[in-house]
Amino acid sequence: MKQKRFGAADEKLRSRSLTSRALSRLWRDRLSMAAIGVLLILTAAAVAAPLITGILGVDPNTTDASASKYLPVFSEGHLLGTDNLGRDHLARLLYAGQVSLFIGFMSAFLALVIGVTLGILTGYYGGVIDDLVNWVITTLNAIPGLVLLIVISAVFRPDANSLILVIVFLTWTATTRLVRGETLAIRAREYIIGAKAIGASDFRVMQVHILPNVFSLTIVTLARNIGIVMLIEASLSFLGLGVQPPTATWGNMLSKSREFITEQAHLMILPGLLITIVVLCLYIIGDGLRDAFDPTAQY
Repeated sequence: MKQKRFGAADEKLRSRSLTSRALSRLWRDRLSMAAIGVLLILTAAAVAAPLITGILGVDPNTTDASASKYLPVFSEGHLLGTDNLGRDHLARLLYAGQVSLFIGFMSAFLALVIGVTLGILTGYYGGVIDDLVNWVITTLNAIPGLVLLIVISAVFRPDANSLILVIVFLTWTATTRLVRGETLAIRAREYIIGAKAIGASDFRVMQVHILPNVFSLTIVTLARNIGIVMLIEASLSFLGLGVQPPTATWGNMLSKSREFITEQAHLMILPGLLITIVVLCLYIIGDGLRDAFDPTAQY
């Protein structure tokens, strides 16, 4: 009787089955799907900001002294009113969303790429590489992150792109430690030893056997880190150390509207509400992804 032999096609099929089961569990999670829907709507609105503002005939940077401090209910051609300089508040919220979401997504993605790469390398090889990276991580973690961010931002006054680099520099360490610990556990398993015994290169072992096994961990980390980065950007902007005007972000809109809280509360409430909604959606999505990719979960 011939024994059934499993080849690359069978391995790919089993891998796809695991992913499809995870996506099926995520699809049945109504709260996570609702959060994904809200996040997609807000992201699409920010991306389509030029189209929306063109249809409404408004501009985020055009000032009009005669139309300053309009409230939403009393605005003339301004759906969400205007700020103290007469700039359309809806247009500024849409364009600010572009910058805030770009900083959040790009910073978290770059930190994830660096963290996963270094985490797998240090966990797999150990030795001098592991010691050196751990020394850098320990040194950076010994300095309060927010304090270091404030110092760097106060000295260099970063724009959106340089702020991304600063945030990435300070946020890759947590992902590296997480992936390193998982890699240390995976590399001792029998299928890794077997792959190396039949001549698989280190690169192939890391790419084919280790990276897919830390995928669920990294995707959950990415969702949560985007929310963390957006809060960091909002905190710096609220302190006046983030992206500087005239470039609008939800954080600096929140900061600049503090002095008008009694006259135009909506100028402060709306950007703060958008930050809260996006961060909450990202945390819900992160929890949903963690449950969906949990290997012990029932189908």
